[in-house]
Amino acid sequence: MQMKTERKLKMSPMKIDHDAIRNLADLLNETDLTEIEIAEGDKRIRVTRTITVQAVTAPANMGPITAANAPGEPAKIAALAPENHPGAVKSPMVGTAYLQSEPSAPRFVTKGAVVKPGDTLLIIEAMKVMNPIKADKGGTVVDILIEDSQPVEFGQALLIIE
Repeated sequence: MQMKTERKLKMSPMKIDHDAIRNLADLLNETDLTEIEIAEGDKRIRVTRTITVQAVTAPANMGPITAANAPGEPAKIAALAPENHPGAVKSPMVGTAYLQSEPSAPRFVTKGAVVKPGDTLLIIEAMKVMNPIKADKGGTVVDILIEDSQPVEFGQALLIIE
Protein backbone atom coordinates (compact mmCIF):
# COMPACT_ATOMS: atom_id res chain seq x y z
CA MET A 1 0.00 0.00 0.00
CA GLN A 2 1.41 3.27 -1.09
CA MET A 3 0.71 6.39 0.96
CA LYS A 4 0.48 9.75 -0.66
CA THR A 5 2.00 12.58 1.21
CA GLU A 6 0.78 16.07 0.66
CA ARG A 7 3.23 18.90 0.94
CA LYS A 8 1.83 22.15 2.07
CA LEU A 9 3.79 25.21 1.13
CA LYS A 10 4.00 27.80 3.79
CA MET A 11 3.23 31.16 2.24
CA SER A 12 3.75 34.04 4.54
CA PRO A 13 1.80 37.21 3.81
CA MET A 14 3.77 40.02 2.18
CA LYS A 15 5.03 42.49 4.73
CA ILE A 16 4.02 45.95 3.60
CA ASP A 17 6.45 48.75 4.22
CA HIS A 18 4.09 51.65 4.84
CA ASP A 19 6.94 54.14 5.19
CA ALA A 20 8.30 53.17 1.76
CA ILE A 21 4.88 53.68 0.22
CA ARG A 22 4.52 57.10 1.88
CA ASN A 23 7.99 58.09 0.68
CA LEU A 24 7.15 57.03 -2.88
CA ALA A 25 3.87 58.97 -2.77
CA ASP A 26 5.73 62.06 -1.55
CA LEU A 27 8.25 61.60 -4.38
CA LEU A 28 5.39 61.44 -6.91
CA ASN A 29 4.01 64.73 -5.62
CA GLU A 30 7.42 66.44 -5.53
CA THR A 31 8.35 65.41 -9.09
CA ASP A 32 4.88 65.56 -10.71
CA LEU A 33 5.25 61.95 -11.88
CA THR A 34 2.16 59.81 -12.27
CA GLU A 35 3.70 56.44 -11.50
CA ILE A 36 6.74 54.99 -9.74
CA GLU A 37 7.75 51.39 -9.07
CA ILE A 38 10.58 49.86 -7.10
CA ALA A 39 11.62 46.22 -6.94
CA GLU A 40 13.80 44.22 -4.63
CA GLY A 41 14.15 40.56 -5.44
CA ASP A 42 10.68 39.23 -6.20
CA LYS A 43 8.88 41.97 -4.27
CA ARG A 44 7.59 45.09 -6.01
CA ILE A 45 5.90 48.26 -4.85
CA ARG A 46 4.11 50.40 -7.42
CA VAL A 47 2.45 53.71 -6.59
CA THR A 48 0.35 55.59 -9.16
CA ARG A 49 -1.80 58.70 -9.18
CA THR A 50 -4.31 60.24 -11.54
CA ILE A 51 -3.87 63.75 -12.86
CA THR A 52 -6.81 65.87 -13.90
CA VAL A 53 -6.24 68.76 -16.27
CA GLN A 54 -8.51 71.68 -15.50
CA ALA A 55 -9.07 74.78 -17.58
CA VAL A 56 -10.49 77.91 -16.02
CA THR A 57 -13.09 79.84 -17.97
CA ALA A 58 -13.60 83.57 -17.62
CA PRO A 59 -17.04 85.19 -17.60
CA ALA A 60 -18.29 86.14 -21.08
CA ASN A 61 -18.62 89.82 -20.14
CA MET A 62 -14.99 90.09 -19.05
CA GLY A 63 -12.90 92.16 -21.43
CA PRO A 64 -9.16 91.81 -22.07
CA ILE A 65 -6.90 92.11 -19.08
CA THR A 66 -4.12 94.64 -19.37
CA ALA A 67 -0.87 94.28 -17.51
CA ALA A 68 0.51 97.14 -15.46
CA ASN A 69 3.01 98.95 -17.62
CA ALA A 70 6.31 100.48 -16.65
CA PRO A 71 6.74 104.12 -17.69
CA GLY A 72 7.66 104.42 -21.36
CA GLU A 73 6.70 100.80 -22.25
CA PRO A 74 3.96 100.05 -24.77
CA ALA A 75 0.74 98.62 -23.38
CA LYS A 76 0.63 94.80 -23.24
CA ILE A 77 -2.55 92.79 -23.30
CA ALA A 78 -2.05 89.69 -21.16
CA ALA A 79 -5.18 87.97 -22.48
CA LEU A 80 -3.54 87.55 -25.90
CA ALA A 81 -0.87 85.22 -24.51
CA PRO A 82 -1.96 81.55 -24.86
CA GLU A 83 -0.96 80.84 -21.24
CA ASN A 84 -3.53 83.40 -20.07
CA HIS A 85 -6.37 82.23 -22.30
CA PRO A 86 -9.29 80.95 -20.21
CA GLY A 87 -9.62 77.88 -22.44
CA ALA A 88 -5.93 76.95 -22.37
CA VAL A 89 -5.20 73.31 -21.53
CA LYS A 90 -1.87 73.34 -19.74
CA SER A 91 0.65 70.56 -19.31
CA PRO A 92 0.44 68.91 -15.87
CA MET A 93 4.01 67.62 -16.18
CA VAL A 94 7.33 67.79 -18.01
CA GLY A 95 7.63 65.32 -20.86
CA THR A 96 7.19 64.74 -24.58
CA ALA A 97 3.78 65.48 -26.08
CA TYR A 98 2.28 63.24 -28.74
CA LEU A 99 -0.78 64.27 -30.73
CA GLN A 100 -1.62 60.68 -31.76
CA SER A 101 -1.31 57.26 -30.14
CA GLU A 102 1.28 56.07 -32.68
CA PRO A 103 2.94 57.62 -35.76
CA SER A 104 0.49 56.10 -38.28
CA ALA A 105 -2.65 56.75 -36.20
CA PRO A 106 -4.92 59.77 -36.69
CA ARG A 107 -4.50 62.68 -34.26
CA PHE A 108 -6.62 62.66 -31.12
CA VAL A 109 -7.92 66.15 -31.97
CA THR A 110 -7.44 68.68 -34.76
CA LYS A 111 -8.06 72.40 -34.97
CA GLY A 112 -11.82 72.91 -35.23
CA ALA A 113 -12.68 69.56 -33.61
CA VAL A 114 -15.52 69.49 -31.09
CA VAL A 115 -14.58 67.71 -27.86
CA LYS A 116 -16.56 66.69 -24.82
CA PRO A 117 -15.37 66.24 -21.22
CA GLY A 118 -13.21 63.14 -20.88
CA ASP A 119 -12.04 63.03 -24.51
CA THR A 120 -8.31 62.37 -24.89
CA LEU A 121 -6.61 65.44 -26.33
CA LEU A 122 -3.02 64.18 -26.45
CA ILE A 123 -0.50 62.02 -24.58
CA ILE A 124 2.50 63.17 -22.57
CA GLU A 125 5.30 60.66 -22.12
CA ALA A 126 7.18 61.13 -18.86
CA MET A 127 9.71 58.60 -17.59
CA LYS A 128 8.58 56.02 -20.21
CA VAL A 129 4.96 56.28 -18.99
CA MET A 130 2.26 57.45 -21.42
CA ASN A 131 -0.11 59.86 -19.66
CA PRO A 132 -3.34 60.69 -21.51
CA ILE A 133 -4.39 64.33 -21.17
CA LYS A 134 -8.18 64.52 -21.20
CA ALA A 135 -10.56 67.43 -21.74
CA ASP A 136 -12.16 68.66 -18.54
CA LYS A 137 -14.79 70.59 -20.47
CA GLY A 138 -16.47 70.43 -23.82
CA GLY A 139 -15.99 72.88 -26.65
CA THR A 140 -14.17 73.47 -29.92
CA VAL A 141 -10.40 73.16 -30.29
CA VAL A 142 -9.49 76.61 -31.63
CA ASP A 143 -5.71 76.24 -31.56
CA ILE A 144 -3.07 73.55 -31.06
CA LEU A 145 0.01 75.27 -29.68
CA ILE A 146 2.50 72.39 -29.90
CA GLU A 147 3.90 70.05 -32.53
CA ASP A 148 3.85 66.26 -32.33
CA SER A 149 6.79 64.79 -30.35
CA GLN A 150 7.62 68.18 -28.87
CA PRO A 151 9.11 68.46 -25.37
CA VAL A 152 6.76 70.34 -23.04
CA GLU A 153 7.17 71.99 -19.65
CA PHE A 154 4.93 71.95 -16.61
CA GLY A 155 2.23 74.63 -17.00
CA GLN A 156 2.89 75.16 -20.72
CA ALA A 157 -0.24 75.87 -22.77
CA LEU A 158 -0.81 72.90 -25.12
CA LEU A 159 -4.05 73.79 -26.85
CA ILE A 160 -7.06 76.05 -26.48
CA ILE A 161 -10.68 74.94 -26.17
CA GLU A 162 -13.52 77.47 -26.42
